[in-house]
Amino acid sequence: MSYLSELAALTDELIDAVAAVPKTQKRKLKSLRESTVQSLLNQNFLRTNQFEVQNRLTGLVERFRVINREPLGDALEQRLDALKPHVNDFTPEVLQFLLELSDKPAQKSRLSDLERLKEPEEDAVPKLTWRQIAKEDGWHQERALWKILDHAPSSDEEDYYEREEAPSDVSIASPSTASSVPDDAPTTAQDLAIKLPGGEELLRRILDSQDWRNATRDLDSDGRQKKTPVTSLQLLREVVFMLRGLPTSLFDSACKPVPDFVLEDVSWQTYDALVNTFSECGRKLAPLRIYAGKKEKEEPLLQVFQDSLQKALQSFDQELTAIQRRFVAIHKDAIVSLVAILTELGPSLAPLYVLSGIVQQVHRERNTKAFRYLELLYDAVGMAQMEGSLDAYKLLGAIFLDCFQVYLKPIRFWMEEGELLAGDRTFFIGKSSARPQLHQIWEQQFHQLVSSEGVLNAPRFLSPAVDRIVRAGKSIVVLKHLKRYSSVASRVKAEEPPMDFAAVCSDGTSFAPFSELFGNAFNKWIQSKHHSASITLLDILFDSYGLSRAFDTLRCLYLMSDGATSDAFASTIFRQLDNFSTSWNDKFTLTEIAQEAFSQCVAGHRLSADIDQRYIADSPAASRASVRNTLPAIRLIYHLPWPIQMIISPAEVKGYQTMFVFLLQTRRAIYLLKHPLLGTTTTPARHQSTYYLLRTKLLWFCNTIMSYLTTLVFAPNINKMDESLQHALDVDDVGEVHSKFLDRILSESCQGKRLRPIRDCILDMYDLAIKLEDSHQAEMARLEEEQQEILRLSTFSASQQQLQQQKRKTRAGRTASLYSKTGLGVGLDGEEDGDDEEEEEEGDGATGAVREERWKRSIMEDARARDSNKSTAAVMKEMHSDFERHLRFVASGLRGVARGSREDAAAKWDLLAEMLEGGIKEARHVF
Repeated sequence: MSYLSELAALTDELIDAVAAVPKTQKRKLKSLRESTVQSLLNQNFLRTNQFEVQNRLTGLVERFRVINREPLGDALEQRLDALKPHVNDFTPEVLQFLLELSDKPAQKSRLSDLERLKEPEEDAVPKLTWRQIAKEDGWHQERALWKILDHAPSSDEEDYYEREEAPSDVSIASPSTASSVPDDAPTTAQDLAIKLPGGEELLRRILDSQDWRNATRDLDSDGRQKKTPVTSLQLLREVVFMLRGLPTSLFDSACKPVPDFVLEDVSWQTYDALVNTFSECGRKLAPLRIYAGKKEKEEPLLQVFQDSLQKALQSFDQELTAIQRRFVAIHKDAIVSLVAILTELGPSLAPLYVLSGIVQQVHRERNTKAFRYLELLYDAVGMAQMEGSLDAYKLLGAIFLDCFQVYLKPIRFWMEEGELLAGDRTFFIGKSSARPQLHQIWEQQFHQLVSSEGVLNAPRFLSPAVDRIVRAGKSIVVLKHLKRYSSVASRVKAEEPPMDFAAVCSDGTSFAPFSELFGNAFNKWIQSKHHSASITLLDILFDSYGLSRAFDTLRCLYLMSDGATSDAFASTIFRQLDNFSTSWNDKFTLTEIAQEAFSQCVAGHRLSADIDQRYIADSPAASRASVRNTLPAIRLIYHLPWPIQMIISPAEVKGYQTMFVFLLQTRRAIYLLKHPLLGTTTTPARHQSTYYLLRTKLLWFCNTIMSYLTTLVFAPNINKMDESLQHALDVDDVGEVHSKFLDRILSESCQGKRLRPIRDCILDMYDLAIKLEDSHQAEMARLEEEQQEILRLSTFSASQQQLQQQKRKTRAGRTASLYSKTGLGVGLDGEEDGDDEEEEEEGDGATGAVREERWKRSIMEDARARDSNKSTAAVMKEMHSDFERHLRFVASGLRGVARGSREDAAAKWDLLAEMLEGGIKEARHVF
């Protein structure tokens, strides 16, 4: 097998062991395999070569001996040999680390330094004996101390002195005559035992009662060993010990019954069924006892769960003790029934089985969070309630709420202080490492922690309340930045509703689902902390920072709610466009125009304007030719305070800007249609009627769009937004209300992606209005030129007639005739020369007015060139056809999209289509 194939096989095994990704997710398996192989192939820190380390150490030993430092080499070799039995996977790395730290070991190493590594020996304390005590205290000099005195009443002093003079066996060599045991002999338990009368008999009876454990088994007729019979009382005692997790003779360490015993006067099948039933109970409890007896975990949530399990097992053990107590000292006849004991323990075993199943399920799962126990306990409580197991419901509910009290600590700290507990890995809120700007605190400083699959790092039953928990803590954070936290701190930290089992599941709520009871209790707990902070923050935003005024200002600026101020701003821009002026095409001039126009509704220092150069046309004539040019480049900028920017984000301001541009384009078309160019000449009646007919239709279309926006889009949505703001509870609610308002007006105004073709067709209608006015002005200019030409020709004909009459009256002569002709030529040529000189002077010193006039002439010439091959009637007819075609497309498109969409704006689209269909006529205008 090649290296790459072996690496691929090992990588697959590694992914199966660690990731545990199902085989059906082939794409995920493939990406994990590729990333793992790349990491293994491209790693820079490889494992230490153990053979190289061994060679270096061996070489170091040889070097010590070569330089005549054999004791040092022997010491190193001795310690390497002592290390071999303790070698593990990290030994080469440690030895490599020590070699890298070494600095000229052959010159600087000293053998005497090894003595410092030895632990100092403890001073041996000499044993104290009675002889030493007697010698130190002078007991060996007081011989009368060891005499046995007779305290009987007697007046015979001679007997006393005789006994005193009698030799005594007591000596210093043997200070104690009461015992022959040496002084330094250890004391045993037998020496301390108190011998009671009949104790030996009692001990013998106890030992005889336990002979069945070590009884020798005989062979039956078939050559098989006979089973040792046991009594019901003995079996009961063994069962109790086994259920308590103690070693027994009838059950092995795995709680399986030992097949060497049988119950007296009971068939083997009955005994086997009975003992296997108890064995199954012990096997279910074994994982629970093992987990409860382990070393406590680091996570507080696991510690309280482990403590709850220990309390539950302790309560069960006390019940077993009570059962055992009934059969220890039997004062009256009692029936030992194992089936009755099993029935009696059933209610107590049921919740323990559930807890054991939870422990085993979590043990089987990989990479589980600490709160996984809470989820399983929550489900178990609800299941126990539905099954009608009242004891299990109460026990599991109490354990769940006890564990949940610990999980509430980070939630409480977050909602009261707006901070996260250090080192807590069970909370579902994380803090960004980067320091965001003030207006981005609400959105970017804190975030909800989710897994790679998008699952929130929190128990499932908390999902409905997660958003409110996050908002409450964010409100505290913002209040601290606003220096307003002290005013709300006492209310946030006020007494909270209890969350124990007695409060959550009171006596009168046994028929209510546990999920509903817990949800109501937890909602009250959250409300006690969320309401004060959120309402206080909203009051500050509305009262101190003018959030309502900010909404009104945005409507005035971008939605043009104030018609007078909007007309003042738009008319100034439109006049500049029609005059081909470029002076307004500067952000400072545009800012001045905007501040002057909106001075009644906006503070001047907060309003500015800018020009987006991407939408600026190459020339003023091109800027005027279409509503798609120049008008989208105008940007109104309203500077909001940073607390208000948490609700009105820059992305939402772009939505307002989109609506502002569309309204400005609509007003541009209406402005041109309402202010037509009135010429000094008269046009044919047929052309006049055609022009005014098309102009009226375009004006009707633009007014219909404007009426639809103002009465059916803006007004209802503004009222709905104001009503919703009255019921908002926190910053996110206000932001959500505002976002929905903006989304609705953008969608209903045909500014969405789905309605882009319809929006473009509406802009084509606006461009058609510009084209109509340009064509009309071109036609007017053409008629004026024709009239001027006719007037010039008629004037020239009259002058010729006068000249002929003058020739008849004067004398014929060559000089006079030539003079008169020359005079006429000079006069005509002189006029032409004068005109040329004037044009030359204008070209040399061209002013702004001259350039504007030339741009106007260029527009007229473009219109004439575009329509040079067509008559005025044909041009008007073509524009009318375009209008009818665009109108039908917009109406039918809105109707089709409204019928095929489930959005709320579909009703408004259908209503706009109905309004536009009123202007569609089947009969064509006859030109």
